[in-house]
Amino acid sequence: MKDAALIERIRHKFKSLRPVMDERVRRQWAAAEAAAVGWGGVAAVVAATGMSHNTIARGVQELQERARKPRLRVTGKRIRRIGGGRKSIIDSNPSILESLEALVEPLTRGDPESPLRWTCKSTSRLAEELRIQGHQVGERTVAMLLHRAGYSLQSNRKVREGSSHPDRNAQFEHINNQVLAFQRYGQPVVSVDTKKKELVGDFRNGGREWRPQGEPDEVRVHDFQDPALGKAIPYGVYDVTNNQGWVSVGIDHDTARFAAEAIRRWWRKMGAKRFPDAKRLLITADGGGSNGSRCRLWKVALQDVADKIGLELRVCHFPPGTSKWNKIEHRLFCHITQNWRGKPLVSHEVIVNLIANTTTQKGLKVRAELDTNRYETGVKVTDTQLAAVRIKKANFHGDWNYIILPR
Repeated sequence: MKDAALIERIRHKFKSLRPVMDERVRRQWAAAEAAAVGWGGVAAVVAATGMSHNTIARGVQELQERARKPRLRVTGKRIRRIGGGRKSIIDSNPSILESLEALVEPLTRGDPESPLRWTCKSTSRLAEELRIQGHQVGERTVAMLLHRAGYSLQSNRKVREGSSHPDRNAQFEHINNQVLAFQRYGQPVVSVDTKKKELVGDFRNGGREWRPQGEPDEVRVHDFQDPALGKAIPYGVYDVTNNQGWVSVGIDHDTARFAAEAIRRWWRKMGAKRFPDAKRLLITADGGGSNGSRCRLWKVALQDVADKIGLELRVCHFPPGTSKWNKIEHRLFCHITQNWRGKPLVSHEVIVNLIANTTTQKGLKVRAELDTNRYETGVKVTDTQLAAVRIKKANFHGDWNYIILPR
């Protein structure tokens, strides 16, 4: 189906020309208009004019016959008597639209006990239920009636963020001010997070890529983890200032130790060379997961990182329910997903290479490395271990904003 603007243009032309066209000319004009639009043209003309697919198909046939017999003439005589032809289903069966809306919107427009309340409302199922109620109707007519009533096929839209924390905007402003201050003094700023875990093996990967005709990559039917290959856990560190990314691809578990190790590797392989005079590092992270604000092991692991790289680590967490605002999501991870679309992730080496070869027109550069270390889960951090962390909490939301000082 073409977009709404195209349908509206066709509808406007049809309204202008309809008074001067007889029935034959109307269906032939509709056929010519559908051919001019190309793919999806018939559906667009049907939506704009209310004509049936069969009428337009007949118009196509007549145009083809005229092309074969160019001497055929159209007389100015009326084709059928006034009031002739098949009546609109709404004229012959006025109650059908009300019955249809009761099935589509049972809670607001019809019976809350509708038989289709808990099922997929496809045109075929709607037509079947209408026939059970005594309406003689097919799938195409149901689709036409739905369009005429203002319905269209739509998917879910993510717009509701749930309850908002009262200090949400204030935390955003705090993070922004910290980032600007660090950049002003030439200090590094990174955004960190774990990307979606991926199964390793010849499994289906969403998206398409160009391949020889009829030779798609063959993958497994079922997505059951291969015990020998396991899974891949990409943890990213995105340099906000320089548009560069580092991804550690883990093979074990997504823990706070794993996240902290990824930050340490980024500093050793990329950060130290880019910021040789750095004294402190700003880390922006989500509020949950392996780098969550309430994770005690995350703070202990960061203390080890601060001791090893000799930098003051300033951490700012995003408020609950705002992970999509994390820079790494839409500046690094989305481009990695786009780069490996349609490619089965058959090995850890393939995953690392695909990540490392991700680029954008704005100059994004990415490095990746396989982390083969094993990370224990369920580690309990004692009060003594937590007390050994040199942590300095900020005056504003010390649970979200704090500094880890090297020992």
